[in-house]
Amino acid sequence: MNRQNAIKVFEQKKIRSHWDDEQEKWYFSVVDVVGVLTESPNPRKYWSVLKTRLKKEGSELATNCSQLKMLSSDGKNYNTDAADTEQLFRLIQSVPSPKAEPFKLWLAKVARERIDEIEDPEIGIDRLMETYLKKGYSKEWINQRLKSIEVRKDLTDEWEKWGVLKGQEYAILTDEITKAWSSFSVKQYKKHKGLKKENLRDNMSNLELVLNMLAEATTTEISKEKKPKTFTENKTIANQGGTIAGNTRKEIEEKNRQEGSYKT
Repeated sequence: MNRQNAIKVFEQKKIRSHWDDEQEKWYFSVVDVVGVLTESPNPRKYWSVLKTRLKKEGSELATNCSQLKMLSSDGKNYNTDAADTEQLFRLIQSVPSPKAEPFKLWLAKVARERIDEIEDPEIGIDRLMETYLKKGYSKEWINQRLKSIEVRKDLTDEWEKWGVLKGQEYAILTDEITKAWSSFSVKQYKKHKGLKKENLRDNMSNLELVLNMLAEATTTEISKEKKPKTFTENKTIANQGGTIAGNTRKEIEEKNRQEGSYKT
């Protein structure tokens, strides 16, 4: 999940969110918010009934909700009713809940943090580092991980320049790079590490992160030189970038084998 689509947490409850760069505002899953406020066993049904009532009352909230694709529990993206901060404040007034006030404070804090990050990107980096430290990662690993985010952004900027579509096409090219350097597809790699929905890069070793960065940085440089005009050309370049990092991996593995044989 990228910065545009994120999971926010309120009192250990997950709320799917989307940041709109153009409007510079957060959108939140209404169903998730209703679930937090009401603790209903079926927040989707609760929202459906409430939405019908609000429509009858002529509420703009019920008619102006955006439909955004958000990740569901089955791992697929579906159109979901989403509301911005202002709309959610109006929704809270329609839902009797003892959590209304603390949720308002949380909502204002989330919105403010993102604006702060736009004005000063270092704030976002500091928050991310703090999160990884709390999860027990070493500072050395965190530095590699933050660098990998920068390298990835350079690559996706390059893809966007040549018309590669976000979503499925990004995933196909990422898979091509990953297979070329690691011999695993992304799905196979996650299975190899025993992961389900966890982020693959957050579960890479320092060496794996370095090799992945080498693959993506090389792909970026080759793309800048060759200026691909089609998706097929982008896929070929992705394979080339990944292969260079893959050859490096094989050299390291061979060297380790030789040293192991020597010590034996």
